[in-house]
Amino acid sequence: MRAIVFERHGGPEVLESRDVPEPAIRPDEVRVQVKACGINHLDLWVRRGLPGLMVELPHILGNDVAGVATEVGPAVRHVQPGDRLLVLPTLSCGVCPACLAGDDNLCRHHDVLGRRRNGGYAEQVAVPGVNCLPCPEGLTWEQAAAVPLVFLTAWHMLVGRARVRPGEDVLVVGASGGVGSAAVQVAKLHGARVIATAGSAERARLARELGADEVIDHSSEDVVARVRALTGRKGVEVVVEHVGGRMFEQAIAALARDGRLVTCGATTGPQATLDLNLLFGRHLSLLGSWMGRRGELVEVLKHVRTGRLRPVVDTVLPLAEARRAHERIEARQMFGKVVLVP
Repeated sequence: MRAIVFERHGGPEVLESRDVPEPAIRPDEVRVQVKACGINHLDLWVRRGLPGLMVELPHILGNDVAGVATEVGPAVRHVQPGDRLLVLPTLSCGVCPACLAGDDNLCRHHDVLGRRRNGGYAEQVAVPGVNCLPCPEGLTWEQAAAVPLVFLTAWHMLVGRARVRPGEDVLVVGASGGVGSAAVQVAKLHGARVIATAGSAERARLARELGADEVIDHSSEDVVARVRALTGRKGVEVVVEHVGGRMFEQAIAALARDGRLVTCGATTGPQATLDLNLLFGRHLSLLGSWMGRRGELVEVLKHVRTGRLRPVVDTVLPLAEARRAHERIEARQMFGKVVLVP
């Protein structure tokens, strides 16, 4: 089969298209013909090389897979060859105390498809049977591949961690990204007023189309001052943040008393300063968020099926153009998800 692989860490130039053996499956696995695979920032980090992360080389990236079951292991009862599938991208042991409590994202063996295990930048991929979910009707393959990781992450951030409530003001930093565009919709679904940030007039327009009530241009406006003006100087109850660096510091300053900031990443840098006077003086909560629970993706898909949550596809590119796809994301040119199709 054809796949995109890398044999050394580095920039997009390390990605190569080549023929590799078809993946074999174990009794509890399913082989999936990949129809579309979404790209995430995690792909870029793994390609560059994460400290402490050892991957077998050559390696195939790709977390978000939508496709058709072609071979089903004898231990898998709920999938038949020919089924349309959406693959849950998170991997866990299923038997530790965290998994048994439903907190599989906290499993000590937690992983993501395409991180250590070969993923979906290929014509076929082998996945655990328990990760195979019915693909929602009415979605194109490209739309389906734009759902899993970003909506799972945004749902866990807002619902699982920040406990967003109706009527609250929520600041979504970077609404043009995959997580940001999903977070705008999840916050609106739960009755919040959404203030989003975007880097241009066009991205601001698209954020409003997703449901954002107000949009701040973070490239030219003072985010904290604008948040204070839009909330009667109160600040926001919740900030959804995945950027890090200087924006993290501004996000904390934008919080109201008893506010909660939840973060899942640091795409512009992992280092930030923290004003402890703000932290204890405003009774703030700073929350880290890692992926999400399996059951939360099932909940997300209910709302995708009704159209209340919708995937946002920026660009669809052939698998052979994976380098160009990574370059587009690194240049921050997209709004929503970049998707590869074999």
